[in-house]
Amino acid sequence: MSRSEHWSYSLRRWLKFGFAACIVASLAACAWIDAQQRAKVYRPTVGTIADWKPITGHDEALWLDLPPERPGATPQRLRALWIPADDPSAPSVLYLHGTFRNVFQNRPKIAAIHAAGLSVLAIDYRGWGDSSVVLPSEQSIVEDAEVAWAEFSRRAPRPQSRVLFGHSMGSGVAVELALRHRDPLEYGAVVIESGMTSMPDMVRDINPVGIVLVPLVTQNFASIDKIDRIAAPKWFLSGTADKTVPPQQTQRLYDAASGEKHLEFFEGGSHSGLHREFEQRYRAVWQAVAAALTCAGGVDPCAAARPALAAPQ
Repeated sequence: MSRSEHWSYSLRRWLKFGFAACIVASLAACAWIDAQQRAKVYRPTVGTIADWKPITGHDEALWLDLPPERPGATPQRLRALWIPADDPSAPSVLYLHGTFRNVFQNRPKIAAIHAAGLSVLAIDYRGWGDSSVVLPSEQSIVEDAEVAWAEFSRRAPRPQSRVLFGHSMGSGVAVELALRHRDPLEYGAVVIESGMTSMPDMVRDINPVGIVLVPLVTQNFASIDKIDRIAAPKWFLSGTADKTVPPQQTQRLYDAASGEKHLEFFEGGSHSGLHREFEQRYRAVWQAVAAALTCAGGVDPCAAARPALAAPQ
């Protein structure tokens, strides 16, 4: 082999090695970015059942097991809470919370929904509360919601009596779950509070340089691409002073939705405090949801019984 041939051969080897090294480095960098993003976006908060202050004398703490990752492996599990309504025939809500606060810290909002006369099944995704410790991802959260759905369906056997509720990031979970169970329709209504259109939209809308960061977003929860395929009645709630999820995202979700839909803007309302800041109106909205589940046909036979929505407080 001549010197030039040897040099050419060596160069090709180094180029192949360099290319492979770049691929490995890129994958490692992507994995690091993904892990950092998930930790900063979801901010899961741990807790124990000792943190729960019962809402009724019949609150039930549950463990929900996920399928084991491999035969013989210890299954991961979710902490769930079932708070039954006084009326056993009342509608039931699957409560899907947002980032940061665990299910125990969501007690005030859960109690407000229950006070409107509905049963509530609330869960912590893996990474939150008492549930198995993992770094959450969109995939793991959706998997957890499916496990919760199975328990919810068992406790609320009548599809028309089921309500999917998501707050903040949980709105994306609720919309994804609604999409998965739309054919045949296995629920009566979807309620979205402080809902986001998608994670990339959140980055773009709340960060001055967000448009540059959007290509790096690995978590999506793109409700804006799914909401028009959900036929069930939908309620959209948002505070106009929400500093976390811009209220215009709720407006865009409402505009994109098809079929029966209701939009409730709470003037001056915050991201997580609508149940506290507008107690009567918030309860009235949930009573209207419950009443709608028992009514069918072109003329609403329950109109007289449905509470009128109060003016903004």
